[in-house]
Amino acid sequence: MATHTFPFSTLINKQTSVFPALDDADVILERRDAENLVLMRSERFEAMVKGLSLAARSLAIIAKANRALAEEVFAEELPWLTWLPADARLECVTELLDNLLAGAETGLLLPFSRALREWQSTAEVYSDPELTRRLLGPFDTTDSSIVERPGGTDG
Repeated sequence: MATHTFPFSTLINKQTSVFPALDDADVILERRDAENLVLMRSERFEAMVKGLSLAARSLAIIAKANRALAEEVFAEELPWLTWLPADARLECVTELLDNLLAGAETGLLLPFSRALREWQSTAEVYSDPELTRRLLGPFDTTDSSIVERPGGTDG
């Protein structure tokens, strides 16, 4: 899908420049001090949500019937899965599928996106054996000190 990009101020000052662009593309409004915004026609948005929902449900059905196939599909699209230990790979695929399915049903895909980013970061740690060894411990605590819990020691 094509996109057009405009500064956010163009929407405020020259709406007639932005709205016609929605006829054949989505519009990204760039903001200086905040996250960019996306404008799209509701028909395209609804089609995207329905397509994503169908794809997520279909993938979930495949995963329930043949977990190995689902892992293979994810590994094809997410090659960094190979850096995860086997048990973590299964946990990752399960969590991503669950979040994708829930997101497709609700339209809330940020949890899926967050989980995807977190799992990729975890895989990248595992790709470096020295870093993995250091993060798994044991840890040298000779120079450490006990820090009291904020708000006192009540629990």
